[in-house]
This record gives sequence, C-alpha cells and structure tokens, in this order.
Amino acid sequence: MTGLNPEHIIVVLPAIIIGLTFHEYMHAKVAHLLGDDTAFLQGRVTINPFKHIDWFGFMFLLFAGFGWAKPVSFNPEKLKNPRRDEMLIAVAAPFANLMLAIFFAFLLKLLGYFMFVDGYLLLMIIYCISINYGLFFFNLIPIPPLDGSHLLVKSLKFSKENETLIFKYGSIVLLALVIIDSQTSFDILPIGKAMRFLTTATLNLFGIQLSI
Repeated sequence: MTGLNPEHIIVVLPAIIIGLTFHEYMHAKVAHLLGDDTAFLQGRVTINPFKHIDWFGFMFLLFAGFGWAKPVSFNPEKLKNPRRDEMLIAVAAPFANLMLAIFFAFLLKLLGYFMFVDGYLLLMIIYCISINYGLFFFNLIPIPPLDGSHLLVKSLKFSKENETLIFKYGSIVLLALVIIDSQTSFDILPIGKAMRFLTTATLNLFGIQLSI
C-alpha cells in the first residue's frame, strides 16, 4: 500500500478517505446515540472527511502503509453504562470498516452484471475492499490506542490506575512494533496477509475470480 506513483495514489486515495471517514464517524455516532454529545458538539457526527482526516496521519497511511485519523473524544461520565458503552463505541468503528469491505465486494459484483469493470475503477473498488479490511483487522489488535485495547481493558476490568499505565505506554509499544515490522523481516503485524486473505475470500464468496 506504499509508493509515490501518481497512478497508485489515484486508485488508493478514495479507499483511504472512505475508510478513515466512516471509521471515525461511527465512533462519534455511537457515542452520541449512547448519550454523550462531546463528538456531536465538535462536529464529528458527519461523513464529511475534512472533519476526521488528520493530514499528517493521512500522508503516513498513503506513503508508509500505516497512519491515523483524528481521534474521536468522548466523556465516560455522560454514558449510561460507561464500561459497556465504551466497548460499543470502540467496536463500532472497525465493524463499520468490515461492513464497507463487504459492501464494495457486493458493489463490484453488481456492477459486473451491467458493465465490464476494469482499469482504475476495478482497482479503486479492490482497494476499498482491501483497505477497509486492513482497518478492521488492525484496529482490533488489543494494543493502545487501537480500538481492540478498549475491548480488552474494559472486559478485564482493569483499575483506573492500570488503565492509565496501559494507555500511557501502549502507543510506544505499538509504534515500536510497526517500525520493527516495516523495517525487518519479522512479520509481527501481518496486516498485509490479512488484507489479501480477507479480500480474496470475500471476492470468492461473491463468485468474483481475481488475482490479489
């Protein structure tokens, strides 16, 4: 998913924008539905990508293969059931990416009935499937600040002090793992393999035979 080739940027750009936008939107939307208006007041309950894109993190994702969007803020004190609701807020976003990946596979199948899909359009849709699967898989890794860490911490009922320590040092651990994974032969975070496997499996499920 890396590279400075303009043609590569053209086909991958929509997938990154769509994936990151809907990921953060779902965090904000679910928090609002559960009673916390923090993200709503910040204008984050929207699918306007400019409200969610962190341009520094966006460029990292585009050219380095990993990145981030603006995190969505929420106030646990406004939630009716903080432990449960924090888990729901966390899990909503990666599962939105999962649904998007399946939707784009269905869209590709549907378009195939009416037209011959090839070239840039085909690549754009494939990237929309693959990158959304990547966001789904990556964000469920239980390392702070990823969404999976919120599921782990809340399900194991850590004390507030331990939660603080976990989230304080988790980002450092994650960054170290990403650097090791990208700069060495160690496949610590097999995101690429997961993306290819899930994309191929979904296309096969829809009867679409492509080499990924």
